[in-house]
Amino acid sequence: MQIQGRRYDTGEAVQISIADGHIRQIEPTTVDDGSPWIGPGLVDLQINGYGGQEFNDPALDEQRVCDIGLAMDADGVTSYLPTATTHSFEMLHHVMQTLAAACRSPEVARRVPGFHLEGPYMSPEDGPRGAHPLEHCRPPDWDEFQRLQEAAEGRIKIITLSPEYDNGPAFIEKAAASGVLVAIGHTAANSEQIKAAVDAGARMSTHLGNGAHGQLRRHPNYIWDQLAEDRLVASLIVDGHHLPPAVVKCFVRGKTIDRCVLVSDLVGMAGMPPGEYANTSIGDIEILENGRIVVAGQRQYMAGAGLPMTYGIANLPRFADVPLATAIDLASRRPAELIGVPSGALEVGAVADLILFQPPADDVGPLRILTTINAGEVVYQA
Repeated sequence: MQIQGRRYDTGEAVQISIADGHIRQIEPTTVDDGSPWIGPGLVDLQINGYGGQEFNDPALDEQRVCDIGLAMDADGVTSYLPTATTHSFEMLHHVMQTLAAACRSPEVARRVPGFHLEGPYMSPEDGPRGAHPLEHCRPPDWDEFQRLQEAAEGRIKIITLSPEYDNGPAFIEKAAASGVLVAIGHTAANSEQIKAAVDAGARMSTHLGNGAHGQLRRHPNYIWDQLAEDRLVASLIVDGHHLPPAVVKCFVRGKTIDRCVLVSDLVGMAGMPPGEYANTSIGDIEILENGRIVVAGQRQYMAGAGLPMTYGIANLPRFADVPLATAIDLASRRPAELIGVPSGALEVGAVADLILFQPPADDVGPLRILTTINAGEVVYQA
């Protein structure tokens, strides 16, 4: 297979030859002004579900897992981490077991390099816990986590937790030593607890600036502490709802682009029409007319995201004055490197996980995906 377009990083017109799932040749060519741009496939580290289907669901089965992955093709996502959120051990065990079984399917396996466990070791305080159910927030439990990792057949790649518990550093040290990326999130931890977590091996901040109190002490606080910690990479939701543009700009400049990645944090109701939805795994939620998803009955606390990373990629240059190519890197190569999986780099020998796209057409629209190529196969065509 051969594709033509302009490289996302240099603007050079190229023809890319693909065989056996990899890029075999890249040659200069000539294209017209309407030709698509070519970039690496997107890698989303945090997807909780889509189209009315959550991963936290006692009825989750292998086909539903496959359906969510196939839906991601239209958004240019070639790899993603199914994310289970705070719940009972029984629910999380079922989710991990079902995801692992689904990965025996080639269609799922090539899209899912691992899982993200967001919780249940979260702060119980209102604000930091966000939409995570209070009754299931609990201290880290290494034996419980091992049983969940066993159910996942070793595929849990990220665990997000709050290090405010006394046994937090010991848990983090064990998890990091086992090869799991430990992220700080949904936390009310103080400065000493944040530092202890990073010293123990925590390497990421999950959706920095979200899952936090509505009002914070000026300084110190857990956002400043994580922003200043050079050993932490910050994942950011830049959908236009979770963080104001000025905050995104400050975060990106404070962390630097080398310590940021983009995530979507899509929830199970993403892709559904506006309205109220009862009895989701995080309780009752409401999708507003502008796409914002909130805990039902109020407007302050969000309940995950409803917009894919194509919006975050388009917004990052608008909010933080970075090149579009940099935004694409933060949604593809950088997150892949963070979890240690191959990425769709535009170089000979790389896996052919690619997108053909058009840049945003206006000041509010997303990146427009024209074609998604996963392991050398066209899986979506606009």
